[in-house]
Amino acid sequence: MDSIHEVVTEINSILWGPVMLFLLLGTGVIFTFKLKFIQIRKLKKAFKESFSNVFGKKYKADEDGMSSFQALSTAIAAQVGTGNLAGVATAIAAGGPGAIFWMWISGFFGMGTIFAEAILAQVFKKREGGTVVGGPAYYIRDGLKNKYLAGFFSVAIILALGFMGNMVQSNSVGEAVSVAFGIPSLAVGIVVAIIVGMIIIGGIGRIASFTERIVPFMAVIYIVGSLVVVSLNWDSILPSLRMIIYGAFNPQAATGGIIGVTVKEAFRYGIARGLFSNEAGMGSTPHAHAVAKVKHPGQQGLVAMMGVVIDTGVVCTLTAMVILTTGVFETGLSGAALTQAGFVEGFGGFGAYFIAVCLFFFALSTIIGWYYFGESNVRYLFGIKGLMPYRIIVLACIVIGTVMRVEIVWELADAFNGLMVIPNLIALLGMVSLVVKVVNDFEDSFEKGKKSVYINKEI
Repeated sequence: MDSIHEVVTEINSILWGPVMLFLLLGTGVIFTFKLKFIQIRKLKKAFKESFSNVFGKKYKADEDGMSSFQALSTAIAAQVGTGNLAGVATAIAAGGPGAIFWMWISGFFGMGTIFAEAILAQVFKKREGGTVVGGPAYYIRDGLKNKYLAGFFSVAIILALGFMGNMVQSNSVGEAVSVAFGIPSLAVGIVVAIIVGMIIIGGIGRIASFTERIVPFMAVIYIVGSLVVVSLNWDSILPSLRMIIYGAFNPQAATGGIIGVTVKEAFRYGIARGLFSNEAGMGSTPHAHAVAKVKHPGQQGLVAMMGVVIDTGVVCTLTAMVILTTGVFETGLSGAALTQAGFVEGFGGFGAYFIAVCLFFFALSTIIGWYYFGESNVRYLFGIKGLMPYRIIVLACIVIGTVMRVEIVWELADAFNGLMVIPNLIALLGMVSLVVKVVNDFEDSFEKGKKSVYINKEI
């Protein structure tokens, strides 16, 4: 087992080296310039498209798809997970406070990438087995005209997110709840599996209903808790922001040499953790955005950008501010333990319980989101007959994940994440001109009430 772990670790050092990071960031830069900084020009419009009907008529998701907000909630369910707590802390521990600046940069350009992903997912969505489906496998097959690359992507995402990724998530929540409340990890895993089973058995309708309720709830709870801790340390807010800005270019000056990191490390960990957290370019969230019921693909492209704003701009930033304003970044801790230390510093003993509860909901929502993304690809490869075996394996992985050492699972999940990114980026870069055409049609025709070429029709 150790030899397998070493081999997979070596593969990841290549997969997730500088080349991959620059490819992911570079794709975002290309779309940002090609689309004339759409994340700035259309930010107000994106907010309106995302939240204008939140308190209006409720839509029930069915085989025809889900509402735009339900699609956003499902995407955010996957984006906002344990990585927002552990990933940010790891970035600060390994790259210093300056890593957060580069995380913001990755989020900014990632908005361009995720916009393009949502556009292509909408353009190439299909109805199969009576259900509307879509995602990278479909736009790789039908847009890039490469069914082999599409099949490769589908296998990689099923393994990366549906199986191994969900083992990692359940392990994180099992450990956190066990430490905070003394509940055996196995019991936590069984409870999580039962809850997940009750949700996924109801299909897309129940999944969408769950995410549109739980995602706003968990986000508000965590945001309010973080704001309380930061406000209790209000005098450290400006110094913390200075550390972030200075640390991006001169880490030693920002911290007085407390954290011995370089600009290279700040850049690397900030970019990497930012991209891993918001998932821009990874090919996961397009599965949710593909089935949104919108009149024009451009509308869902704008909504998709808000997922990055919430994930990186709000949740990740608040996690960073909790760690920096409380001063716990100097303790030598890393991962979720560092974030937990920040909340304990702010809330006392209650902080440990607060993080355990947040981790539970974050992990649960991510499991549901990743399950759905995997299901979309099971449908693509095997049709409806593949769903029941897939569901059984996912639930088994949830339980198993809580009671095992997951170092090898983490590495395998990272490896397949890397493998699924490659075909997705090839497709995105291969269809830049198509994305530009759709956006021009959206801005020049649809928004002005003129006849639109890319208007969504019944499928």
